[in-house]
Amino acid sequence: MATRLAGHFVAMARNNAWANHRLLSACEALTPEEFAAPRVSFFPSLRATFNHILMVDLYYIDALEGLDALRRYSEPDLDIADARSMRLAQTASDRRLIAFCERQTEAMLGRDCVLPRPNRQPPPTPVAAVLEHLFQHQIHHRGQAHAMLAGTRVEPPQLDEFFLAGEQHLRRDELRALGLPET
Repeated sequence: MATRLAGHFVAMARNNAWANHRLLSACEALTPEEFAAPRVSFFPSLRATFNHILMVDLYYIDALEGLDALRRYSEPDLDIADARSMRLAQTASDRRLIAFCERQTEAMLGRDCVLPRPNRQPPPTPVAAVLEHLFQHQIHHRGQAHAMLAGTRVEPPQLDEFFLAGEQHLRRDELRALGLPET
């Protein structure tokens, strides 16, 4: 049974998957050229922003799962060219993150995780802090992508209704598509 903090991370991972699905589904209405078009933000396009989000997710999830996260630095940068392919890749990553969070207990959240870098070995960080940063990173860049989408012909979707009681019907089909519980 998930404890309070562990349960919170499961809810955050599910919300993260839902928001990514919703935003990338909206981006699927863009052509690959529109998806890659220059826009004003930290990264110069929706394509670059979503590739960055996914690349960082994979690095963090590898580290959290005790895999060789450092290999991500030697692999070529991701460059998924269209929103549908990106949505499928991001959904796979989000499922890994949900599964990781579902396995956590309070004690496990306090374990150390090392986020290796090619040029240094940072000190260990508690798993809970790594998860907090990973979700903050997602929200930060997803907000930028949401704003960039507003500059296209596609209306950006609402992303802040997940936790509101009594509104499950608003997201039922999306949650089913992701294989997530509707509660």
